Formats: sequence, C-alpha cells, structure tokens
Amino acid sequence: MRGYEPRSSSSCAACKFLKRRCIPNCIFAPYFRSDECKKFAKVHKVFGASNVSKILIEVPEEHREDTVNSLAYEAEARLKDPVYGCIGAIALLQRKMVELQHDLAIAKDRLALYAAATTTTTASNDFFNNHVSLPPFPDFYTCSDFNDSFSNSSPSQSLSRHETTVDDFIQIPYIF
Repeated sequence: MRGYEPRSSSSCAACKFLKRRCIPNCIFAPYFRSDECKKFAKVHKVFGASNVSKILIEVPEEHREDTVNSLAYEAEARLKDPVYGCIGAIALLQRKMVELQHDLAIAKDRLALYAAATTTTTASNDFFNNHVSLPPFPDFYTCSDFNDSFSNSSPSQSLSRHETTVDDFIQIPYIF
C-alpha cells in the first residue's frame, strides 16, 4: 500500500462518486484517493464498482495497488478505443518495432556493403571504378522547370524526361 495516506474526514474518490458514506475499512480508500475522482469514474464506467471491489477482495493486498493501476490503464484505453482497448496500443507498438527492425537490418546491410567496399585493395578499387557504374541520378526540376514542362510540352514529352529511375530498395531483406 505505497502512497497510502491516513484518511482524514473526507471520503475516498469511489465513495464520493457513488455518493455514499466512506466507512473506515473501505476497500477503495487506499487506492482511490479523494482527489482521484476521474480515475475511479473511468474504472467504474468500464468495469463497475461491484466488479472492482470483487477483484480487489480476491487479489492479495500486496498486489492491489498494481491491480488498480492496471484496471485504470485498461479502462482509459478501453474508453479511447472501445473495440481493442490496450491490445490495440500493444499491436501498434509491435508493428512499429517490426518496422524499426526492418529498417535496422537495411542499415546494417548497407553499412556492411560500404565497409566491404572501403577495405578492398587498390586493385579491386581500380576494377570497381573501371567496370562498375551507377545509374544516372534522376533530374530534379525547379519550380520554373515544372511550370515550363506543362506549358511548353505535351504530357508524353514531359514523361520522357523521367526514363531512368533509381530504385534504392532492390536489396531489402524481408524479415519475418
């Protein structure tokens, strides 16, 4: 019961919300202080006061504070997303983690390729410089070029300027 303050004459948030007199051994008092009415209101709206009291009675006293915090978190998540609740937030974070792992794998692959290219001997560098060529860099237009391409040329002519494209994601490893 960390953070438990000896009660003064004021009622706990649960008893205030339920408009009843707070008894000295109120099950809600240690976990819903008198200034946490919104916290109890959310928990009550999702789970109901009767169910919360039954849960708190069944849980050992040393785990009740964590239980109330979990109920409050789930209630807030359920009010924001009635269908998925906190599972929606977990799924979003997992999807983001997979995307970041994918990006990290790409970065590691490119770093390894760069490191391998810089540690080769001069003979292989000569071979690389003489026999390997990169595709041309695509044209980037200024605003005046953009306006001129629409006013002075047909659509087929403006599209012909973009014949070569550089696809940097050809060697993306697929992680799953």
